[in-house]
Formats: sequence, structure tokens, C-alpha cells
Amino acid sequence: MASIDEIKKIRLKKLKAIESAGLLGYPLESKRTHTSQEALVNFKKLAKTQEQIFLVGRIMSLRGHGGLLFSNLRDSSGEIQLVFKKDHLGEKGYSFFVDHFDMGDFIQVKGVLFETKRGEKSLDVSDYKMLSKALLPLPEKWHGLKDTDDRFRKRYLDLIFNPEVKTNFELRSKIVTQLRSFLEEKGFLEVETPILQSVYGGATAKPFKTHLNAFDMNIYLRISPELYLKRLLVGGFEKVYEIGRCFRNEGVDRSHNPDFTMLEFYWAYSDYKELMKFTEEMFTSLLNDRGPASIIYEGTKLNFKVPWKRIEYSELFNKYTKIKLDEINLSALKKEAQKFGLAPNEVRGGKFEIADEIFKKVIRPKIEQPTFVIHYPAEAFPLAKPLDKDSTKSGSFQLIVMGMEIIKAYSEQNNPITQEQKFKEQEKIFKGGFEEAQRMDKDFLEALQHGMPPAAGFGMGIERLVMLLTDTHAMRETILFPTMKNK
Repeated sequence: MASIDEIKKIRLKKLKAIESAGLLGYPLESKRTHTSQEALVNFKKLAKTQEQIFLVGRIMSLRGHGGLLFSNLRDSSGEIQLVFKKDHLGEKGYSFFVDHFDMGDFIQVKGVLFETKRGEKSLDVSDYKMLSKALLPLPEKWHGLKDTDDRFRKRYLDLIFNPEVKTNFELRSKIVTQLRSFLEEKGFLEVETPILQSVYGGATAKPFKTHLNAFDMNIYLRISPELYLKRLLVGGFEKVYEIGRCFRNEGVDRSHNPDFTMLEFYWAYSDYKELMKFTEEMFTSLLNDRGPASIIYEGTKLNFKVPWKRIEYSELFNKYTKIKLDEINLSALKKEAQKFGLAPNEVRGGKFEIADEIFKKVIRPKIEQPTFVIHYPAEAFPLAKPLDKDSTKSGSFQLIVMGMEIIKAYSEQNNPITQEQKFKEQEKIFKGGFEEAQRMDKDFLEALQHGMPPAAGFGMGIERLVMLLTDTHAMRETILFPTMKNK
């Protein structure tokens, strides 16, 4: 079997021969009158009238039988069989195709539709044209890509050979469209906020840092659009949302990728309780277009029939860890964390950052059915509002499904004095070595001092939502080009 380099040399010779014949290997123009699907749907009419049609696409197979050559042509709508006949094309035209065209090439064909003796709806080719000569072969010997690493690195080949992958990304696009439609029907306005930020904020995460030469200043890729979206509430907007890329310099696993897509929206004069009902309504809308309120994820039947279960964070924490967060000190909590198997590098930050790591490792994996975990510790969410003035709990929730955090939401802190104090506490944690701590954003505090209405905020990772709705195990399966380590 010829090597890849040898095949490329042969195909380069074919390309040169095509150009030597006065033709183009990569012409500017192409012509199409029908997609392959349209040709098949309208087959009876087109075959009866013997109308000449033009199709374009990629050659997916070639098989010759004497003076006949059969090929499958694929475009985005599907595949159709082509038949090249020596007595129709002539000896020269037939031989030129056989000698210079390969699997993987993009071509344009002209002809009439007919049905073969075996009943295969096909195009009888009367003319053809090269649109793009493929210099490397398709990996047909593997029957598609099976190696996971290769599939992610060469997504273009993955899409060719694994139809379910293409289907999942088409579904992802439809899900995002449905989310937009739902929010806009509810009166939300889509906006865009900066990706490059001089102060990062809105989440507990380590940012990517870069330098802006024009201003000679360090800037960061956003970890969240939250603080800019809330500035818009100060400015008078009452319902705003953004669907955009966020970047976090964190580990990579089945539910994390350094860059991902986030839906965040902010709703003035609302609160976290109203958001839970709104979330149930949103999911009902998404699932109604797919059938029943239950779906199967990795063999588990998930029931999304509303209302979903609501359970206190402290109740879950006490049940599964026997730790009383209100009473335990930081030193003792670190020791407890290590008992639960957390590595030293995971036992970082303040008391509630460590409690969150315990929650993720010990408690969250036990939650399978859609569940609102409510009233996280007030200290855990620096941007959330406590239930009341003296409460140790925040007006917050996370939607957990199959052990994954799908949504984080809360009633937003709009008291500039309290918010400044929270930022100061986070700065102490940051200086203590916890790089994911939130930073002091003086401009945001100034905006709050001008007055921000009471509001509720919502954040949802698009990829994790798509994982659930497409029964996909890993987040990288829902990102067209996931971040990969260099070979």
C-alpha cells in the first residue's frame, strides 16, 4: 500500500496533467441547479422530462465495471449515485476522468436522472468539471476516524466519516437558535460586551493574560460577561443577554475546555425564585420540540417534568459530609477535604472555595435528576445578594443534572458598599495565593454607586446543555475545534 507521501506525489502529477490540458484544478466558478436531496425528491419529474441538471459535491466512492464507472457524490444534503458511461462521454472524456479524478475531489457534474437495473436513482453524467483537487486521500481504510485524538484534531475528517457528529453540531446550532427565540419572546435584548478586559471578573477562575501594545497595558480574555451586562442594567436596560465565548485558564476534562460558550442574561426587578420558574419554562420549551419531557443520558432516564426538586445546599452538605460549615474553621476544613481525597492543589482559597471543591467531588456526582440546589453560602458567591441582612445564605441556585453544573444563578448584589467589601475579601484570598479569586473592579463599583435596580442573573454553559440533549459524554464532542495539546 502506498504511503501518504507517495499518494500526494501521484495526485500532484494528476493536478499538473489537468492544468496541462488547459483546465483548472481550482476554478473560480461552479454551477448547481439542485442539491442531491432535491434531485432525489423530484426524481420522477426530472427523470420523465429528461431535464439536464447540475450537481456539485465530493466524490465519496469510485468503482469501475468495464465501460462504466459508479461514484457516490456527497453534498450537505446527502448523497446520490453518479454513473459515468464510456459510450456517453466518449473514450477520451471517460479515460480522462478515470485517470485524473480521485476520491475526495470536489466536482461539478451535468446530466439527466435515471434508474439503474437495480433500482438505484442515479445521474447519467454527460459532462464533468473539477472544482477542487484533493491532494491527500480520505482515510477510507479506517472506515472513518476512530482514534479520539485524531477525531478532535482533524474535525473536518470526523465530520465526513461520522454522520452523527455532524448531526450533533446541527442540533447545537438549533438549540442556540431556540434559546435566542425564547429569550427574545420574553423581551430580552441581545448585546455584545468586551472580550478583552482590563479587569476580569464575574466568576471564580484564572484568566488568560495578554498585552495590548497600542496602550502598553496588560489585559485579559474575559472569564464572564457578567460585570459588563450589569453595567447595562445601571444604564437603563432591564432585560439583556449575551451568548458568547468565555476563556478560563483551567484544567481540561470531560466537562471543561479552556474556551467555551456561555449564555448569560440579567433581568431587572426579578429574583432567583422567579428565575427557577423561568428556567423550568425554558427547558420545557427546548424539550417540547424534541418530544416528551424525559430524555436518556448515558443510559439514565432523566425526567424534566416540572416542577423540579429544590434542595438546600447546607442540607446536602451535612447529609453527605457531616461537616457543619457554620462551625468549622479553615484549618479543620482543609483536613476534612484531604480525608475526602482532595489533592493539596485542590485545597486552596478561603473556607467556601474549599467547601465548593468538596461539594464538587463528594456531593454533586450523586445528583442525577434535574435538581435546583439552592441557598449557597453567602460567602461562596461574592456577587450574589444574601437572603436578608444577617443571613449566611445567598439567594442563589445551581441546576445540577447527572452530576454536572448546568446553570448558576442568583439575585444580584446591587449594594455598592457591600459589593466593595466582598471584593476586598476576595483580594485577600487572591494575595494568599488563590489565583481564581475575583478581583477589585473599581469602575464596576462606581457604576453601582449610580444605582442598579434589583435584578437576577443567569449563566449557563452551552456545551454542557448540548451534552445532555445529544447524549454526548464529553464537552469536546460539542465543540467543533476543542483545545488540544501539541503533539
